[in-house]
Amino acid sequence: MVLAQILLNGILLGGLYGLMALGMALVWGVLNIVNLSHGALIMLGGYAVYFLFTLAGIDPFLALPLGMAVMFAFGYGLQRHLLNLIVRSKMINTLLITFGLDVVITYLAQLGFTADFRTINPAYAGSNFALFGLTVPVIRLAAFGVAVALAAALWLLLNRMRLGRAIRATSQNLTAARLYGVNPTVLYSVTFGIGAALAGAAGGLYGMVSDLTPYIGASLTAKSFVIAIIGGLSNPFYVILGGICVGVAEALTALYFGPTYSDVISFGLLVVVLVLRPNRSLRVS
Repeated sequence: MVLAQILLNGILLGGLYGLMALGMALVWGVLNIVNLSHGALIMLGGYAVYFLFTLAGIDPFLALPLGMAVMFAFGYGLQRHLLNLIVRSKMINTLLITFGLDVVITYLAQLGFTADFRTINPAYAGSNFALFGLTVPVIRLAAFGVAVALAAALWLLLNRMRLGRAIRATSQNLTAARLYGVNPTVLYSVTFGIGAALAGAAGGLYGMVSDLTPYIGASLTAKSFVIAIIGGLSNPFYVILGGICVGVAEALTALYFGPTYSDVISFGLLVVVLVLRPNRSLRVS
């Protein structure tokens, strides 16, 4: 029964991990930018939902769409006025500028929000229910449901909507997309905005299950990178599945070897995937 509970906890947490990685995988697949500031965007989304909850009294789950809208606007402006300048540049340039963004955003967040630990703690934060002898935390189950719903929404966008078809076309063949009237500058900005909005949703959910500080970004970027590699983006649900694999692996590692080794297993899975599938692609297909 203990093992079943650990597996359940890992699956629920893994759904949130997958949501964290969705935005990074989308931006990487379309813009070919490994966004090292992705974790900082997750952190900002967490603070956006936190302040909507504490200052405006809006339920955290109802605040998620507002936080996503704020992060979309932030991500759109960031891409349109800064990252578009180097979007076709060498990989090292994009790594350097996104790393610099991560440092700047983290420092400004520390100045504005202080380094205090904060948690989004609604009245039902400790609620749970029993299912087949297992304890199911309500917030973690709801977070898992939101993650799957957003993955489904992204799948519908990419496969059933005109904007999604333009995103896929631009990812696969930029020249052909231009010939069909696609404006890559605007499309890249919209894509980065969507990635930032997904990061904002992940941040809001993360703040309900863990502590928020300005310094959580680096570790979340690393975890998102691992899951993006494992899941790819041929289908957003694969990213969620990759997050679940990491969540379950971490939960089992914590059970048998201690929580100290949880992060080690994440990168161990990355090594295994790269050895078994060295040519794995992150391009949107």
